[in-house]
Amino acid sequence: MKVKVKETMFSGFRFLILLTIIPVFGGCSLLGHPSGTIKGEVKSPAPAVERYEGDKSREISYVYTARKELSLTFNGMGDQKTMTALLDELDAHGVKATFFLPGVRVAEEPDIAKAIAARGHEIENNTLNQLDMSTLDYDGIYKEIQLANEVIERETGVKPRYVRTRSGDYPEDVPLAAAHLGMKAVVSYNINPRDRDMQSAEEIGEYVARYMTRGGIISMNTDINPEVVAAVKYIAQAAEDIGYRLITLDELVENGGERKPLASIPGYDAAKINPDYHDAAYELVYKARTDRKEVALTFDDFGSDKTVTQILDILEEHDVQVTFFLRAKGVEDNPNLARAMLEGGHDVANHTYSHPVVTTLTPEELQEDVVKAHQVITEAIQEQPVMLFRPPTGVVDDLRAKAIAATGYPIMAMYDVTTLDWDTSNTADDIVNGIMTKTEEGSVILLHMLDGLHTIEALPRVLTGLKDKGYTFVKMADMIEHQSGARERN
Repeated sequence: MKVKVKETMFSGFRFLILLTIIPVFGGCSLLGHPSGTIKGEVKSPAPAVERYEGDKSREISYVYTARKELSLTFNGMGDQKTMTALLDELDAHGVKATFFLPGVRVAEEPDIAKAIAARGHEIENNTLNQLDMSTLDYDGIYKEIQLANEVIERETGVKPRYVRTRSGDYPEDVPLAAAHLGMKAVVSYNINPRDRDMQSAEEIGEYVARYMTRGGIISMNTDINPEVVAAVKYIAQAAEDIGYRLITLDELVENGGERKPLASIPGYDAAKINPDYHDAAYELVYKARTDRKEVALTFDDFGSDKTVTQILDILEEHDVQVTFFLRAKGVEDNPNLARAMLEGGHDVANHTYSHPVVTTLTPEELQEDVVKAHQVITEAIQEQPVMLFRPPTGVVDDLRAKAIAATGYPIMAMYDVTTLDWDTSNTADDIVNGIMTKTEEGSVILLHMLDGLHTIEALPRVLTGLKDKGYTFVKMADMIEHQSGARERN
């Protein structure tokens, strides 16, 4: 019953608190009555706030960053017992979180809000009373945010910089009002474990672990499912397992960057639809003709943060740079992971958008897929990728190779060493033995970065074994360039 009262209307006690803290503004439905008046009271309405005509505030669902960090955020404000338990749990795991607090709850129980700030957590604006913003006009939206800001600052000394609605969804007037009020951004989230469905702590933790990303924003509620308290330990453990830090939202934003729009990135149009493909020249490169004892290690497809980060960490430990051929649909869902590859010193290249067998598509369909992949990857890494193309499954025919080449990808990056590591029945020993027996000067080695494979177990042994045989690792584009240079000298 207590929760129901919170979600439907103010109690008389709440009303008295609000009257002592904030002025009554015209047009703001503090009590469910128009113009903020009490039923039966005659009051002249205050002038409505005019709609802001400037630029909208920034809108954030995740932060663009390759850093190993993300933010744990909470909406609402539970009762004293729940909030104390939650703060204790966060302290126990060394996690600093961001709390989006409704102004009404801060007015009711300011000591809870003060305790959140005193523990070193971030406090932000969850609107005054978590109304559905789509039902309000601009005046109402503005005042819902403004009054919450005032209450929070007055009671805690903290001036909110970000605002989030109860659901995370909002009409376009919300970022306008946020800009009008000088706030940094309207925040939603990209990791929602759906604690409203009353999942267990373990289920909440498993969900977050599965979708954990660099720059991610996890959103949970403090006043619905008490299991969110126990879920903190699972979330903290998942972050530790992958090597990620849980930090406050503002720190995450300050450490991150803003993505440039696609059309402003040099090379975004290096791949284009080209119907004149019938005579296009192309080259299939399976290995380099070289007397250098060098090889190119390549990875195909896309995986979760946990899998790809493990691969990146192993490569960094062994000081090896590789070429990642990316399935762009995965990149679209997690651009930060693609950027992390680039910042690790690796090359990224085109492996189509939807990962089709290219011979099943018409040349026109294939060109659309390849160009879309180029654009998605370019926008994700914020620069032009290496202009190498690898067909999924390694299958391509003359007609499709010409169609691909005509888009701007004349080099089909194939491979000569594969151990079918995508098949989970192939063990780490199978992968290592296959690579060690097949690799020679100029070899291009194919591995995959899919989840659940034995590739990660095999990778350190492969790197050490090939180095022990005197091989050095180069990126595939560099190997091709070395080969071209040798041809010109000869």
